[in-house]
Amino acid sequence: MFMFIMLKQKNGLKKNKMEIPKSFLGYKRENGRVGTRNHVVILPVDDISNACAEAVANNIKGTFAIPHAYGRLQFGADLELFFDTMIGTGKNPNVAACIVIGIEPKWTKRIVDAIAKTGKPVEGFSIEGSGDIKTIMKASQKAQEFSQWASEKQREECPLSDLWISVKCGESDTTSGMAANPAVGNLMDKLEPLGVHLCFGETSELTGAEKVCATRGATSEASDKFMKTWSDYNDFILEEATNDLSESQPTAGNIAGGLTTIEEKAFGNFQKIGSRKFIDVLTPAEEPKKGPGLYFMDTSSAAGECLTLQAAAGFNIHLFPTGQGNIIGNAIEPVVKLTGNPSTAVNMKEHIDLDVSKILKREMNMDQAGDELIKTTIRAASGRLTCAEVLGHKEFVMTKLFRSA
Repeated sequence: MFMFIMLKQKNGLKKNKMEIPKSFLGYKRENGRVGTRNHVVILPVDDISNACAEAVANNIKGTFAIPHAYGRLQFGADLELFFDTMIGTGKNPNVAACIVIGIEPKWTKRIVDAIAKTGKPVEGFSIEGSGDIKTIMKASQKAQEFSQWASEKQREECPLSDLWISVKCGESDTTSGMAANPAVGNLMDKLEPLGVHLCFGETSELTGAEKVCATRGATSEASDKFMKTWSDYNDFILEEATNDLSESQPTAGNIAGGLTTIEEKAFGNFQKIGSRKFIDVLTPAEEPKKGPGLYFMDTSSAAGECLTLQAAAGFNIHLFPTGQGNIIGNAIEPVVKLTGNPSTAVNMKEHIDLDVSKILKREMNMDQAGDELIKTTIRAASGRLTCAEVLGHKEFVMTKLFRSA
């Protein structure tokens, strides 16, 4: 019966195969990367510099600040992850120019010097010894210069291989694994052979599917690296006696959407990579180095944290399938949302860039859904504002590993 339904669906929905566009309109950067956006960012180094950064952004139109809660008295791996995230955010090709503001000159300079290696305009200002008012004045003058410079940048035709696409799902339900997530997988199957960089993550959310996921490593090295990454996470959970993840994995929203176990959620999540094999495993915020292909990044399943880390790694557009309806955006990486849940598509219409719920009604097949997602992604990459951008969602959430010193 199931085979008959699938054959009927396939035969009843025949259409001409879509020719995938070969290019999109992007901003060429000094280091050869291409941005899908042209942001001028005011980046505070630490939490106590947020007010100064936001004052500069308020003064100078065409800029915005990215406030956050960390950057003081961190140490070890936590401090290095902080710097990787800050530097990666400034280096992202969606950022045309960057003003860095911190309390102390040493940390400010470290971030500025690393971003400067991309060749993009960047300037740092330290509040210590000057105070907010003088710093705001000096930084505003430079921000005005950067904003006017960036305003003359024009989009140019760029090959599709200049897209770096990250993916994550949120508020998943039964429709996620049946429609929206596989639609992303279909896109991956079509775009990966064209030289596009791709990235998935959510280490905790692959629990229950970890051994199957490991078989998707393109090499034994990649598979072993994935299993070590997942095992380190699992060992941490056990060491902390945190064996009860109720309302975390799966979440209350997942359960309300019909997912009863983490295994169900994991295999639904796994659908996002289609039939692709990952070529490497990245640490949080690590930039891919092995060329085009699919990567796994060790991230939390928390949407804000995951997107922030993937953007810091250099990804310039994000695909976010949602079931019950997640509203997340990102400060610098446009987030394209799709859903397979017909109720979400209607009741949260302002958050959904693509409705693929027709898959469940057998009015659209997976191949068609993947084609529509490619079209939507290219439109967003070429400048169309996503729903999250129009609604003002600019979430930026740091991942913190330890207590502060």
